[in-house]
Amino acid sequence: MRTNCKFYESRTYPTGDTVRKCDLDLAPEAPFRCPDNCPAFKPRMADIGWSYGTLQGDLGPPPPKGYDASAARLLDEAEDIVNAAGPEILAEFRQQDQRRGLAGWLDRIKRRR
Repeated sequence: MRTNCKFYESRTYPTGDTVRKCDLDLAPEAPFRCPDNCPAFKPRMADIGWSYGTLQGDLGPPPPKGYDASAARLLDEAEDIVNAAGPEILAEFRQQDQRRGLAGWLDRIKRRR
């Protein structure tokens, strides 16, 4: 990963787990590498107001043996499947609301109280 990119983010949790990612979700092979010639790469200009922890030597886990770009393609396909299901699920809820009419909305209001 390009740690000098404006959109690079690294966070360490109290459990010791560390997350390294691209805020724009443009690095499908994170945390191993950014895409070549990333169109969104912008160098980090200033780190004003940041609080830094101790310097960590490793910059993420090494790529697993046999790792190639096919893993990123597989994750992209899985993400597409999940994203495609969203509108269908919303349509089902809207259909239920239409069948219930005003009574459905009143039931929801009653449950909130």
